[in-house]
Amino acid sequence: MPRRYWLLKSEPDVFSIDDLKKAPSQRTVWEGVRNYQARNLLRDELQKGDGVLYYHSNAKPSAVVGTATVVRTGYPDPAQFDKKSDYHDAAATEENPRWYVVDIAFESIFKHPVSLETIKETRALSEMVLVKRSRLSVQPVTEAEWKLILRLGGGS
Repeated sequence: MPRRYWLLKSEPDVFSIDDLKKAPSQRTVWEGVRNYQARNLLRDELQKGDGVLYYHSNAKPSAVVGTATVVRTGYPDPAQFDKKSDYHDAAATEENPRWYVVDIAFESIFKHPVSLETIKETRALSEMVLVKRSRLSVQPVTEAEWKLILRLGGGS
């Protein structure tokens, strides 16, 4: 299967790309997604080796700040079963989980964050899901969008 590309959103005060870079083995569980469309993507679509654009939302400015790689495909979010977790879901059971996660690993931080404003102003990015359906926390990205955002960010 060819490599696919995704945009994952995180608020930088919750878990920034710097936090990912500092994490043990520079890896993390991408947890806390509580939107069914995003959940379905995590569960069914993101595959090991896929590229991730790391997006800081609710930031000044909101921007793609770097890249990561999916290192483990979707599995049930353990937090949904933990009554002490902010992500607990009383309706979820081990036999019938409702929420899924993937694991990602740090890849790079951009020299120049690519702001939402820049993305909206760039004609070749005008069809991005980020522009059309900006609230979704897990979004597909085309290979052409991936390459252009890497170029704008000063990445490879």
